[in-house]
Amino acid sequence: MFPSILIVDDEPSILKSLSGLLADEGFEVMTASNGYEGLKIIDKESPDLVLLDIWMPGIDGIETLKQIKKENPYVQVIVITGHGNIETAVKATKLGAYDLIEKPLSIDKIIVAISNALNFRRLEEENRYLRKKTIEKHAINGTSTPIIELKKKIATVAPTDAWVLITGENGTGKELVARTIYQLSSRVEEPFITVDCATIPEEFIESELFGHEKGAFAAETAKKRGKFELADNGTIFLDDIGDMSLKTQAKILRVLQEKKFQRVGGNRTINVNVRIIAASNKSLEKEIEKGAFREDLYYRLNVVPIEVPPLRIRKEDIPVLIDTFFAECAKQFKTETKILSPKALELLCNYSWPGNVRELKNYVQQIAIMVEKNMIGVSDIPDQYKTDLKDKIESAEQECFRLDSLKEAKKAFEKEFIKRKLSENEKNISKTAKKIDVGRSYLHKKLKYL
Repeated sequence: MFPSILIVDDEPSILKSLSGLLADEGFEVMTASNGYEGLKIIDKESPDLVLLDIWMPGIDGIETLKQIKKENPYVQVIVITGHGNIETAVKATKLGAYDLIEKPLSIDKIIVAISNALNFRRLEEENRYLRKKTIEKHAINGTSTPIIELKKKIATVAPTDAWVLITGENGTGKELVARTIYQLSSRVEEPFITVDCATIPEEFIESELFGHEKGAFAAETAKKRGKFELADNGTIFLDDIGDMSLKTQAKILRVLQEKKFQRVGGNRTINVNVRIIAASNKSLEKEIEKGAFREDLYYRLNVVPIEVPPLRIRKEDIPVLIDTFFAECAKQFKTETKILSPKALELLCNYSWPGNVRELKNYVQQIAIMVEKNMIGVSDIPDQYKTDLKDKIESAEQECFRLDSLKEAKKAFEKEFIKRKLSENEKNISKTAKKIDVGRSYLHKKLKYL
């Protein structure tokens, strides 16, 4: 398919000669004699590129350019003018024109400019596609209330430059949240640098963060740029910041306050502009009470707090996550997508998942590899994942028999029965009422009473 080009010019001779030359070069050519006509064609045909004259009756080229970029920001525009000047070129470029060519037109110059503009368009399309795939890869799956609230917070804070402190248990997806914020931010074209504060030895952390000059250490024969320098104009993700020593915390705080530092062994001051996203699986408030974390650093980082919910309070997302992980495994191992039987799924939905989403993903990968059949049943689920449900049933039974009052025992049983049936029916009131053979309004009253 040949690239399509729209020529917008009020001179018939230009339209005729230029369209003929470009058609001979293999382009699909459309023409318009004014801005209004040009905008209609763009809206209907979506050309790959527009050659736009500046001086035209009605709306001029600059106003037409504004409208094109407002309605079709990815269409490349090359401005052509017989009255070219610096002011016009600057204005057109600021409005999004790819290039500006003066009349009389040179076909060689036009072909080169068109080729460059179309290559730039292809590169932009590839980048948009890759960014879309990256966002999909790091998507936060689930439709539970806690996850919907989490997504709302991310969508609100991401476009800003505010610093974020992400908290949550191990395996909940704190890095996933950090990467999503980055992907939706205005700094997405700049670096995203991760620092795992828990794994870098104390003696190397200053060098890792701020870099060092040649000869700063006995074994170092070359200069090294640190993480902060590499993240300049981008985002730095300080993971497990609660595991950082007080000494390093003091150095980090100074850099965050002053936005400048020196490499180890150097005396040149390096200025940085970075967005900070930090994460911790520890309660930093408790660490402050113990004297293990600086209060001033905590308040510096905690501009926008985001807590990632554990899997046990968003169990309705487990089926979605399992389907996602099975699909990923099928793609990776080039096999058919496996599924769980309803009873096997119920077992996994009732498990507490202390390792959260990470544990669930690892387990799904394990059964996808180890279980040969496509339908995975209860017999394929290890006993450790059945313990929770068994314990819950035994606990509910014991609670009923511990009570001396028949009235209280009936109430306890009724509460557990309704709770279990609601869970089995995905918390759907109408579905549950039908299943246990009661009216919907009756079940609503019982839920309020219990």
